[in-house]
Amino acid sequence: MIKDITIGQYFPGDTIIHKLDPRIKILATVAFITSLFLINKFYPYLLVLAVVFSMVKLSNVPIKFVLKGLKPLLFIILITFFINVFMTKGVVLFQIGPLSVTKEGLFQAIFMALRLIFLIIGTSLLTLTTSPISLTDGIEKILSPLKPIGLPAHELAMMMTIALRFIPTLLEETDKIMKAQMARGADFESGNVLRRAKNLVPLLVPLFVNAFRRADELAMAMEARCYRGGDHRTRLNELCMEKKDYIAILVIAVYIFIVVMTRYINII
Repeated sequence: MIKDITIGQYFPGDTIIHKLDPRIKILATVAFITSLFLINKFYPYLLVLAVVFSMVKLSNVPIKFVLKGLKPLLFIILITFFINVFMTKGVVLFQIGPLSVTKEGLFQAIFMALRLIFLIIGTSLLTLTTSPISLTDGIEKILSPLKPIGLPAHELAMMMTIALRFIPTLLEETDKIMKAQMARGADFESGNVLRRAKNLVPLLVPLFVNAFRRADELAMAMEARCYRGGDHRTRLNELCMEKKDYIAILVIAVYIFIVVMTRYINII
């Protein structure tokens, strides 16, 4: 289960999606998330599916690898589905004991499940196709207009990128600790949900100790290399917009326009 988490992982490649300006990819991800909350009908999800499938194919990231990221969050998706099915009032289709399934509830449950699935896949593509360094530069450039009001753009971008970068590392540490404790007789798989949660408590202590140790080592390594962030920091590769980036902006604008049209104009 832990190895299935793809958030924060980078999938190296030389595709057009990998080569896009990180600022464009970040803004495209924000626009994509916004579009999912603008959709209020089912048929626009066909457009979302086509966009997501096209991005996956253009990035050459295996579809199985992308879908694998849904597995750790499957429990949350199912919980959201069943809450909407049984808690939404409307025309009753059938009853399961004291619980009733309504037409509106079933519609809302499927709708929310699709939204969560596309949200996970769409956002994971950002980290899968953008290196941590590019992601840091992109976030810093986007936040730089807010520097006059005192926002530490570089520091904030660095913290966000380091947090994403260390997600796979911490997951790997968790897997090693779990295997070591299971070899010593620990049981993380049997029992109910509460018992499993209780059994994870001994796992948290060494995990937090290792996390603080890695943070201290990273700080010492950056200080030893005389790292100083901020306005006077130079970069090996400066961000520069190219023709493909402007084409991407146009595609994003057309996509958002179509989504807005489907929400406020009854095409079907």
